[in-house]
Amino acid sequence: MNVDLFDFELPEELIAQTPLLERTGSRLLTLNKQTGAVGHGTFLDIEQMLGEGDLLILNDTRVLPARLMGIKQDTGAKVELLLLKALGDNRWETLAKPAKRMKVGTVLAFGSVADGSPLLTAVVEEEGEHGGRVVRFEYEGIFNELLDRLGEMPLPPYIKEKLEDRERYQTVYAKHEGSAAAPTAGLHFTQDLLERLKDKGVRIGYITLHVGLGTFRPMSVDAVEDHVMHSEYYELSEETAQQLNETKARGGRIVAVGTTSARTLESVAQRFEGKELQACSGWTDIFIFPGYSFKLVDALLTNFHLPKSTLVMLVSAIAGREHIMEAYRQAVEQRYRFFSFGDAMFIY
Repeated sequence: MNVDLFDFELPEELIAQTPLLERTGSRLLTLNKQTGAVGHGTFLDIEQMLGEGDLLILNDTRVLPARLMGIKQDTGAKVELLLLKALGDNRWETLAKPAKRMKVGTVLAFGSVADGSPLLTAVVEEEGEHGGRVVRFEYEGIFNELLDRLGEMPLPPYIKEKLEDRERYQTVYAKHEGSAAAPTAGLHFTQDLLERLKDKGVRIGYITLHVGLGTFRPMSVDAVEDHVMHSEYYELSEETAQQLNETKARGGRIVAVGTTSARTLESVAQRFEGKELQACSGWTDIFIFPGYSFKLVDALLTNFHLPKSTLVMLVSAIAGREHIMEAYRQAVEQRYRFFSFGDAMFIY
């Protein structure tokens, strides 16, 4: 299957650069995965699309202020690190820019105290592909406090505007720090909307998947089947496992909010192979593309994704490539806002 099958024309001006004033203020495109029928409305229509017996699964990961701007200690040349995965013992997998300046042994410095010495230093320990570097940090104090002081939110490269309010790149239910990017489908929800859904009888469960390297890397192969996903850490609690088991047993719908939730649920389904789900954690590199048969996810709320991306392939797997391409054609024609701060799509 060729990657070009998932390409489409996207005018640059449709890429949302800033969040809307109101989280729930976006538009909502609805897509019936069986018939291909497309509807156009507002995000608050999700209240009518969900009902008693549905289980809404949210990813409660919290984005780290993971972009660090610093210098090479020996030359003063500017460098940038994007923290992707904690490896333990103050070691991190990162994306480095410009990577060619950061050979093994290079010392990087971030921030400074009164005497001019850095608040945080990092030594490059390993070189990887596509700008990947493993670094070891050295510091005094609490790392997350330093990161909060020095780091910037790791907005995707297609967003050129500065984000005034950091919390607008977090969901209102973000809890467990560890992501290099937000699970953006969840950005549309407010606590008030979630309470109204609960009042309707919609159950809400939480999983955690820390979004990592794969989000920032384009596909570099021609054949979809040749692509390899990078692994990301997930956790499923006992409470959510039981909610999922109960919902399936009584024939209710499992509605994933975002592709991260969908990938976590399907990873767990593969792990237990039709048995009752249990609390678990681990690493997943699941790659979902057309031909995949979903085992847990019945419906998906998501944003609009990049052409030829693994995420367009995932939504094509749940709704059919032809249905997705037609829905995206209409979204472009109707001038929906795309990507992280853009509008939403409900596939049911």
